[in-house]
Amino acid sequence: MATSHPRPCMVLADAQGQIYDDPELLMLCRKGNEWTLPRPDEVMPLPPESELFLLPGRHAVGLNPETGETVEVEELAVAAFIAPAHTLTGHPVYVTDETAPTLPLFAYAAVGMIGDRFYVCAKKVDEDPRQIFTGIPQKKINHAAKALMARFPKNRLIQHLMQNCVLRYGCPAAKNLALGRYEAPMPTSRVCNARCVGCISHKNEDSTICATPQDRLTFTPTSDELVEMMLYHMGNEPHPIYSFGQGCEGEPLTEAPLLIETVRKFRERGGTGTINLNSNASMPDAVAALAEAGLTSLRVSMNSARDEVYLRYYRPKGFSFTEVRRSIAEAHARGVYVSLNLLYFPGITDCEEEIEALVELINTCGVQFIQLRNLNIDPELYLKLMEGIDFGPSVGLSNFRKRLKKYCPGLRFGYFNPFVDEDKKEETKDELAETQQKTEKAED
Repeated sequence: MATSHPRPCMVLADAQGQIYDDPELLMLCRKGNEWTLPRPDEVMPLPPESELFLLPGRHAVGLNPETGETVEVEELAVAAFIAPAHTLTGHPVYVTDETAPTLPLFAYAAVGMIGDRFYVCAKKVDEDPRQIFTGIPQKKINHAAKALMARFPKNRLIQHLMQNCVLRYGCPAAKNLALGRYEAPMPTSRVCNARCVGCISHKNEDSTICATPQDRLTFTPTSDELVEMMLYHMGNEPHPIYSFGQGCEGEPLTEAPLLIETVRKFRERGGTGTINLNSNASMPDAVAALAEAGLTSLRVSMNSARDEVYLRYYRPKGFSFTEVRRSIAEAHARGVYVSLNLLYFPGITDCEEEIEALVELINTCGVQFIQLRNLNIDPELYLKLMEGIDFGPSVGLSNFRKRLKKYCPGLRFGYFNPFVDEDKKEETKDELAETQQKTEKAED
């Protein structure tokens, strides 16, 4: 006889910040405007290197299994900010006070407890360990950062990444550069041509968010500084990735001439590896020129493939979603590996209308990979932003992926920018497929 898995109990916090569970109430999760019990395949043990947050001015809500009624308590709701390589399947359920502040720019996963272990509404979507630092002492990372600063005292970009991003923020990408592994971040731009509601490096004047988690770059690096750093990273990492477009900058395409010069100069000096651009893809001609110069991969950030949903969040200045589509097509036509940095929001991204629009974009413009990133935003702020738009019922993250795979042959999923070998692109596709199979096997 099959036995049912125990359901997680509700987790809450008292006024002193003590987190505990209520064994009388079940954990609920939110998907869009719907409150529901999470399905067994939508919860997992809290991953290492995750954090728990108290949600100010928000009262926890659980389900009474005896009566089937929801119960609001006085205690605060709790959420989890999950480790990289995981995507949310549900937000926490709570009732918000009128005076509650807007939540900071993080992704908020519903959290519960089974026995003495925390469980979260999330799925692991990538087996790549590139942002796992378990077992690496912080002292070793700090020493590596200071050593790199001493080695390149005149390179402002290296100084910024080590002093600001590693030693101040603990940025995973910058820490990897210090350790000489995986993907090197290459911020270049101080400005942006969009006004994203959830911008993590610039607070818009009309924003109710108290502060951004990062400060934007205050200078523009030279091509020599960028190439010097790229060549250094190439000497340490056998499969190097170099990425324009980071959390501490605006839109890198606003510095397109600098990017083109850097890519050309690096390739002319025998530079190998994956040169990647994380971008809003607002300038098709610049994307085409970068592809001609030697760009390997393009990651396009979007919350939706539907015009109205995209525009409400990104609020572009001087471009539309038409330019985004054209940039993808221009890159794909020139052999650039195209990914979507899909900002996933449970209950919206996985609805029928969104899936249909994504399928059309992927197949028409030439998208090969989807990075299932979490939209870092107060869930209620985003739902308010989308009021009046029809989303329909959601299918859940697992079914969302199955649907896209069915209608988009060859499409892959993950979380990080993949390494794409310029000389062995077909072989790289096989390696990506193998990684995908490992991830799916781990889920099963």
